[in-house]
Amino acid sequence: MSTSRFALFVDLENCGANVATLNSILEKVKIRGDILLGKVYGYTDSYKDLKELLLSNTFTVVPSIRYGISQKNNADILLVVDALEVAYTNPLIDSFCIVSGDSDYTPLVGRLKAMGKFVLGISRSEVASSIFINACNEFQFLESVKSTSRSTRTRRSKVSSADELADLSALGKTIESIITEQADEDGMFASELKGVLLRLQPDFNEKAYGCATFGKLLSKLAQEEKIITVKSDNFNVIVSLNQDAQDKTSAQISAANWKQVFQEQLNHYKDDGFERINPSILKADIQAAYPDFQEKSIGFKRFSDLLKELEKSGILKLDIDEQKNLLVRII
Repeated sequence: MSTSRFALFVDLENCGANVATLNSILEKVKIRGDILLGKVYGYTDSYKDLKELLLSNTFTVVPSIRYGISQKNNADILLVVDALEVAYTNPLIDSFCIVSGDSDYTPLVGRLKAMGKFVLGISRSEVASSIFINACNEFQFLESVKSTSRSTRTRRSKVSSADELADLSALGKTIESIITEQADEDGMFASELKGVLLRLQPDFNEKAYGCATFGKLLSKLAQEEKIITVKSDNFNVIVSLNQDAQDKTSAQISAANWKQVFQEQLNHYKDDGFERINPSILKADIQAAYPDFQEKSIGFKRFSDLLKELEKSGILKLDIDEQKNLLVRII
């Protein structure tokens, strides 16, 4: 598996960044490859909580300078100029991640693709332009990016004694996320998996989990957490998800619990700092957790009818944006 080499450009104003959001973005990109260059635009004192994260990931920060009627476009123009400069002058970088949903970046995406670059777009569904979405090689909504960085980082500095082991369950969730993103139907090589883990957690060490080798750690995960299966093939160790365990734990949604399920999912968005989301994102995340879910199974003809019932129950509000798109407001 070849490793992509990314330049990451983040429009803070459009993505509404906080620490959890930026961690989610970094994880999504690092699973795909190495970040050789990172830059954020529109930085102000309101983003001061990001300082440690930006410094530890060697981001260059472009502050927001407010002057004149064109102030809103300053950061956009700088991002485009910088991205093109990198594309023309740095042959090591073969992939670009643009964190914004603004359609103004569509010509930039077109130029980068014409140069043979891979373009990943990431944005909140509320502000994502369909033109920009369709222009990218791949696009991810922030609401659907499952962040494990907060729960899975196991820094040595937080271990209180030499006898205390790192969280094996959290590691299992990280590995599950990596395999889901990167592996084909046959799984992925253990050496590749460890490489991705080291990109996500540079201080990763199997000894922190009480294992002498990475292979023994994988065996321990397979036996105790039952998230993965490990097999050998011509002296190569291949890791895949334990489908039997996933099938046994698949949840069900019914007429009795559906409102609670939707309330919990909306609370997750709220905890991550989202105020409004696209209904399609909500439905996709519900179906990811409950694969058999269909609105008809709980008595609704259309998903919009289900949303209206949730609005009547005071669980959410329905808004219409300037483009006449329906949005779910989290309350």
